[in-house]
Amino acid sequence: MRHILLSVWTYRLVRLALAGAFLLAGAVKLADPAVLAVTIKAFGILPPAWAHPLAVVLPLVEVLAALGLVFDLRGSLGTIAALLLVFVAVLAWGLHLGLDIDCGCYGPADPEAKAFGGLRTAFERDLVMLGGAAFCYFWRYVRRPAQARPEAVYCNFRQP
Repeated sequence: MRHILLSVWTYRLVRLALAGAFLLAGAVKLADPAVLAVTIKAFGILPPAWAHPLAVVLPLVEVLAALGLVFDLRGSLGTIAALLLVFVAVLAWGLHLGLDIDCGCYGPADPEAKAFGGLRTAFERDLVMLGGAAFCYFWRYVRRPAQARPEAVYCNFRQP
């Protein structure tokens, strides 16, 4: 079992799944940033004037980070993890307030659907994706050569 978890193919699968999810979400949001701006305003966290610029910048960051993750570029996993932390916090805030809105994660949802249930589903999905990002960090740490690990440097430093 440990061999499968530490396999390069498992890492690639998780990394590409995260990249695919963010690439799709970013592309859908870029297609209609006005809808995303309405959703951003509905959460009531930021000043309304920031909604439209953020509705363009956020999907661009998602797409660029996803493309970086496809090619395993430095900084892309960190960007994805940071975005997920922000999304989880925003969704948790929306759930706490009992907001009855669409999360806006993958574009506008069916208006007849239960929006509040969508927040909960999005929250759970983002937690799973955050777990995927944590797995990628764990895999990179375990697969890193022993001499490059911080504790190895510390131990070598202490030796006379």
